[in-house]
Amino acid sequence: MHDVISTRHGSDRSSLAAALGCFAVAGVATVAVDHVALTIGATGVAVGGVACLARYARAVTRKRLAATALGLWLSFLGVSGAHAIGLETVGSSVPGPARVTVIGLAAITWATLLAAAGTTIFLGFREYGASTPAEELDEQVFDGETTDYSTR
Repeated sequence: MHDVISTRHGSDRSSLAAALGCFAVAGVATVAVDHVALTIGATGVAVGGVACLARYARAVTRKRLAATALGLWLSFLGVSGAHAIGLETVGSSVPGPARVTVIGLAAITWATLLAAAGTTIFLGFREYGASTPAEELDEQVFDGETTDYSTR
């Protein structure tokens, strides 16, 4: 089955990395300080992340996009375990400043959540745009070709 949207086979990992970075920065910016201007800036960075993610989704095959979405959802579920324990608890149990660990885990959480949701949405767009066998059958009927089904 062919994709409706033409894709270049291969991967554009730099676009995925840029999207994850944008989502991480946007997530940390909204968590660290509650200021309207910072929230607007973080929204702009997140929009840039969506653009990078769209570039990645366009560059890879449907199978690779599905595998990426699954991997990102599993990563998000793995990191969300730290939230169940408590970010401050995890931060105090690892070496180094606790605040840095908390901010790092928040960045990873936001990056994986937004990227997983985005790749799933882009995969859905690609699936929705795929041609269905029913359309092909209708064109066969219009062309005067018969099908295997009886019309009695």
